[in-house]
Amino acid sequence: MSLRLLAVFAAGLVAFSSPALAAGSRATLMRAAFATHDKHQALNLIDQAIEEAKAELARHPGDREARLEQALGVGYRGQLTRSPSEAKAARRAFEALVASDPRDPDARIAIAGWHLTAVGELGGFLAHTLLGASKAKGLAELERAVALGGNRAFYPAYAALIRIRLDPDDIATPLALARQAATAKTPEPIDRLMQRNAARLIGPLSAGKGEEARRLAKLMLPFGTVN
Repeated sequence: MSLRLLAVFAAGLVAFSSPALAAGSRATLMRAAFATHDKHQALNLIDQAIEEAKAELARHPGDREARLEQALGVGYRGQLTRSPSEAKAARRAFEALVASDPRDPDARIAIAGWHLTAVGELGGFLAHTLLGASKAKGLAELERAVALGGNRAFYPAYAALIRIRLDPDDIATPLALARQAATAKTPEPIDRLMQRNAARLIGPLSAGKGEEARRLAKLMLPFGTVN
């Protein structure tokens, strides 16, 4: 459930009251990405999450979830500090997870998010030149993650958000993904929360308001409210 936990929009932070979401590096990363408006506080929480993941790996060296959480933490820190070396380290970790289990949708969507976030923040040329990021690779991994996601709401919801954030003129695909998420299974709280987030895009996308949907999506992606 690791990456799914990280895609919660701030409006759904009531979920922190659940004991199942209250501890560990997953919840710490979620607070960093969605429950703070302050960059310094977010970085402190990210560092804490990385140490928590490292401690879990020391106890259980083969723990895939801890490996993913550590990689996410490093990637998030690189994103906030604009560190190419940490961004590249996170990418290598994500790619290793994909290589060890190509059918893991969380690993797939992590590498998709890495590519597409870099392109969204830096533009295609700089993202490729500085980091080796590729919009085409990111979109391909995103499609694989949605296909492997087992009709859970998280995957199409995240895909809808990040696609419209990248290209407000491409309305049809994010709209289809948001509608898919609206009727997908919600076995976990994160699925229900992300389903509601995706549902918020359906109105503006149906009306052809790509820029409005893009602004909304940016707020629902990691660090969208961090100054």
